[in-house]
Amino acid sequence: MKARIGALGAVMAAALTLAGCEALGLQAGGGIDGMDLPAVEPGVLSEATMKDVTRLLSSDDFEGRMPGTPGEEKTIALMVERFKAAGLKPGNGDSWVQEVPLIEITGKDYDPLTIAGKGTNIALDFAKDWVGVTYREEAATVIKDSELVFVGYGINAPEKGWNDYAGLDVKGKTVVVLVNDPDWQTAGLEGTFNGKAMTYYGRWSYKYEEAARQGAAGALIVHQTDPASYGWNVVESSWTGPQAYAQRGENAPALTQMNGWLTEDAARKVLKAAGQELDALTKSAQAKGFKPVPLGLTAGTSFASDFRSITSHNIIGILPGSEAPDEYVLHTAHWDHLGRCTPAPDGDDICNGAVDNATGTAALVALAEAHAKAGLPRRSLVFLAVTAEESGLLGAKYYAENPVFPLAQTVGGINMDAFQVAGPAKDVTVVGPGKSQLDAFLTAALDADGRTITPDPKPEAGYYYRSDHFAFAKLGVPMLYIDGGEDLITGGRDAGAAVAKDYTENRYHGPKDEFNEAWDWSGVMADLQLYYRIGRTLAMSTSWPNWNEGDEFKGVRDEDCAASEKGC
Repeated sequence: MKARIGALGAVMAAALTLAGCEALGLQAGGGIDGMDLPAVEPGVLSEATMKDVTRLLSSDDFEGRMPGTPGEEKTIALMVERFKAAGLKPGNGDSWVQEVPLIEITGKDYDPLTIAGKGTNIALDFAKDWVGVTYREEAATVIKDSELVFVGYGINAPEKGWNDYAGLDVKGKTVVVLVNDPDWQTAGLEGTFNGKAMTYYGRWSYKYEEAARQGAAGALIVHQTDPASYGWNVVESSWTGPQAYAQRGENAPALTQMNGWLTEDAARKVLKAAGQELDALTKSAQAKGFKPVPLGLTAGTSFASDFRSITSHNIIGILPGSEAPDEYVLHTAHWDHLGRCTPAPDGDDICNGAVDNATGTAALVALAEAHAKAGLPRRSLVFLAVTAEESGLLGAKYYAENPVFPLAQTVGGINMDAFQVAGPAKDVTVVGPGKSQLDAFLTAALDADGRTITPDPKPEAGYYYRSDHFAFAKLGVPMLYIDGGEDLITGGRDAGAAVAKDYTENRYHGPKDEFNEAWDWSGVMADLQLYYRIGRTLAMSTSWPNWNEGDEFKGVRDEDCAASEKGC
């Protein structure tokens, strides 16, 4: 999970709670575009299952569920056992798993990041001031006397007439890049880069990809908490220790030597040495026609890397449909977490990932049980626990690019990434509303459960691009991403803000995201009932929801459907 929970506290006072159909701009009762929305009975969902599976997955015994470790083996064994008991069938032929080839790279022996030139010599300490990794399978990484260039937001978007690299040759150089995209601070959703709402150009993964395409030796993103939507502690814990990446085939795209982050304080120090100022450079980078700024400084560092090839696994179970078994409704959640990570003050170094995302993985089991108890649905229901989400949605990406069930025959899906365990809320938060006709199914479920919707309160964080559903969406499969509510029944939005702040600052991507017997599961079960209704309605429906006109993913879906003899 990429810090979705942490956004809740930032805009509690401003967020509006609206009725589901009104918030999504839909007509009450009939869905949209004639979607078939059969009524379904509520599911019989087990709170005991949610507790038991979450407790086990997040126990120290599972060592933080890092791919390629004994924790993965234990996770697979547990999930297969529980899927079988729920009444599912193996989802990959006779197998419960899909192999996902990865490379694990562990950086070590880091020298400081040295910045020289203009009479200055700055030594930045690893983890404290900067972090960096290599995606290359090389035992030693050496950056020496690499010219530093500030490239604004590091975006090259020809369709928007925007190129932060215009007229610049960065071969062998290290680029300094801002996080998010240029109009993230605007009030509305209108603008070159969707205004306040982040586009994929704002994601760190895009910025590294583009720097590599431009031939840069290194790329350093300036961390700032507001545009990143998480603190430096999250960067430090996530970007140190073993890192998993997709194994690269022949003719793979070029890579930088090193990708990393600078703390805001470190970035300001470096820019001051160059005679520049971060705020002024940021303002200039937000205007169309921005020109990159050579800083007159050089960067250097070196570190070693251990690497090993590993085979991780997606875990797949299926409840076959009774009438249309070759039409599939997808439920996804990532089972992995960070393994052993930066120790807490008490020495605890296991990032257990209880909320993120043992809860979502447990939800796959609980939903499977409920659907099986309700009898076979019309369409097949697929329950997919994916690996390596924390490493960049790698398991979801691998499945989407190598689907067990054809994407054109996949009706749509729901992604579950971290449940809110602080009690029931009046609302749910929808990330990316208005994107597809799945909104009709969401509205029907909200109406049936008497829930309301808070539209994404922090679209500048780009949460739609930061969890596993994105891997499927960008290949055309309509996907919903729904989070827990912000308006708690006990305490309202202030209480919700306090819960979010505590989690982000003290638990997220750290060793204290641990199971707590005192958690209030009533809100979890209410959200789970919503997921059940959406999935069951999709599985009983005859409709094929598509992306709405003008959505970035509609063209891909239309092409896929046109090429398919059956399905959408």
